[in-house]
Amino acid sequence: MNFKNTLEFAQQLDANDILHKYQEEFIFPQVNDKKVIYFTGNSLGLQPKRTKKYVDEVMDDWANLAVEGHFYAKKPWWDYHERFAEPLSKIVGALPSEVTVMNTLTVNLHLLMVSFYRPTKKRYKIICEEKAFPSDQYMFQSQVDFHGYKREDAIVEIKRRDGEHNIRLEDVLAKIEEVGEELALVLIGGVNYYTGQVFDMKTITAAGHKVGACVGWDLAHAAGNVKLQLHDWNVDFASWCSYKYMNSGPGNASGCFIHEKHHNDATLPRFAGWWGHNKERRFKMEQTFDPVHGADGWQISNIPILSLAPYLASVEMFDEIGMDALMQKRDSITSYLEFILHEIDKETDSTFEIITPANPTDRASQLSVLLHGEGRSLFDYLMKNGVITDWREPNVIRLAPAPLYTSYEDMYNFGQILKAGIMSKISV
Repeated sequence: MNFKNTLEFAQQLDANDILHKYQEEFIFPQVNDKKVIYFTGNSLGLQPKRTKKYVDEVMDDWANLAVEGHFYAKKPWWDYHERFAEPLSKIVGALPSEVTVMNTLTVNLHLLMVSFYRPTKKRYKIICEEKAFPSDQYMFQSQVDFHGYKREDAIVEIKRRDGEHNIRLEDVLAKIEEVGEELALVLIGGVNYYTGQVFDMKTITAAGHKVGACVGWDLAHAAGNVKLQLHDWNVDFASWCSYKYMNSGPGNASGCFIHEKHHNDATLPRFAGWWGHNKERRFKMEQTFDPVHGADGWQISNIPILSLAPYLASVEMFDEIGMDALMQKRDSITSYLEFILHEIDKETDSTFEIITPANPTDRASQLSVLLHGEGRSLFDYLMKNGVITDWREPNVIRLAPAPLYTSYEDMYNFGQILKAGIMSKISV
């Protein structure tokens, strides 16, 4: 499509967008008495209006039924999490038995590493990407410390080549082959939080398995943002947070995937708890752990119903839309934002550099923009003028046009605000 940097063209794109109506499903903050242009769904998604209904339902059941809500609520609490199996399995490309919800992301990754990082004297190394999200880095460090290995030996980072912003697939595959029989685990972020690069999860998973390693994925920036096929890709395990692209609320519950090939493996260690015990016998208070079959058998504690209620509201919205429609809008609106950035760059003689891959297959709903010659003052200008975006040192802004609630007109208006911010500095 030949894009145009005009309001009329952007409005026509919105008129043709089958998802445009979903903007009305969300609550937007206000700046200067106007709805903001929201680019930080890769950090915290907006609140869906339907969320309140789901939370109020739990509050009413708690008020009216108290403990009996576990069995007699409109959505009984004791099996509340089971309502996620079907919709979540479609979002991440899994069987319903392969997904569950529990805890939070890094907690779940630690728990999954109990099962899937089982180092030996010979096979103990972990491969991750350079500049992984700090929480993952801390997790790797504490895991290898716990198992008695030296960090500099056990943690192998795949680095970017000099002068490049993204990691090449061939370098990932070469490093996996190089570490070879010493490799216990590959655990990479499916989408790099800083650059927005999407990794070839299918190819990397196969390469890890070829040398005998387990392969897991941190899908914090991928779930609800990338078309995933975790079952078909033969991924061993994965986890994701729900509060970014899936709009479940700050710090909310995490999702987990464990491939069905592991469900009947009695030799696989796990940390056990009451809620992972045989559902039909849970209230018999038996002494010996008998895990639920499937991913639910990795649960430990009672499910936080008030946290799950907004998450359920969101996944049911995803279910009614479908990932194919979301991906089509994602690619289109991200490409339009890319076009707008290049146009403003030309009009202002600036030197923006988009460090996110240009190939749509290697990116999702994020463009990370390196502002050569610009400082934080431009970011501050955007924020004061109703553009909510994200600043990363030294001079990168991350723009995430989430397809559920950003519009093409938002992209056009952002370009005009960005242009005004740059020109105001020039005229001073």
